[in-house]
Amino acid sequence: MKRVIAMILTTVMLLSLSACSMLSEENVKLRDLDFTVLSEEKIPQELCTIIEEKEGGPFKLTYSDKEFLYICIGYGEQATGGYSIAVNELYLTDNAIYVNTELLGPDASEKGNKVPSYPYIVIKTEYLDETVIFQ
Repeated sequence: MKRVIAMILTTVMLLSLSACSMLSEENVKLRDLDFTVLSEEKIPQELCTIIEEKEGGPFKLTYSDKEFLYICIGYGEQATGGYSIAVNELYLTDNAIYVNTELLGPDASEKGNKVPSYPYIVIKTEYLDETVIFQ
């Protein structure tokens, strides 16, 4: 009887260990993705229209023309101008593309600007038919 219980416990422990290892490997970075941050003039017209509709509030969206993938992140209305956005990470895993950006505040010299702004970024990268995870 003790031997049967020991075998059952061993089996349960092995199954739980293999399940944990499967979960931890799920988000393993395969490679960083090359990208370009687009100026407003370089954004496809259809995507510009979508961004104009959404820029009043925060947004996260993707757009594809089957040649390139465009990842767009907007931070909504800010009290002043002078904001910038940094791309901290853009990488591929076996099941998704992960992107991490950060809104950077205006320089102290620009704090006098009281006109609201709507900072957003458009990242252009190779076309991949993967889900984009915004971190």
